[in-house]
Amino acid sequence: MKIIANTGLLGAVSAVFLLTACSGQPKPLYNYEDYSDSYYGAKKNMTEESALVLQKSIEKAIENASESSSGRVAPGMYANLGYIYLKGGKSKEAIANFEKEKSIYPESAHFMDRMIKKVQVAQGAENDKK
Repeated sequence: MKIIANTGLLGAVSAVFLLTACSGQPKPLYNYEDYSDSYYGAKKNMTEESALVLQKSIEKAIENASESSSGRVAPGMYANLGYIYLKGGKSKEAIANFEKEKSIYPESAHFMDRMIKKVQVAQGAENDKK
């Protein structure tokens, strides 16, 4: 009788494990969208068009960040977007993204502070020329 009871219990536990394993895919830690492909394309052949594709990819990942288990984008995405804005002459947007990167990922603060300072120094030099 004990053997039958133990077999039934083992079967029930096995069924629970099987059902929970098949219940669905876990959410990824970060939402990348098509960032990897567009980043590779931009680095391989950096043109205005590839930079725009990368920018749109990062913006889309930021919009859909809530779909990831962490609720945020991967480290470096705001910094990368800020760099794209900086290259496009949009200093204010660049600084805003560097600040956002720093607030979400405090370990990047030293690097982001240096980037912000470089942008501000460049803005000051540009204003001095006028």
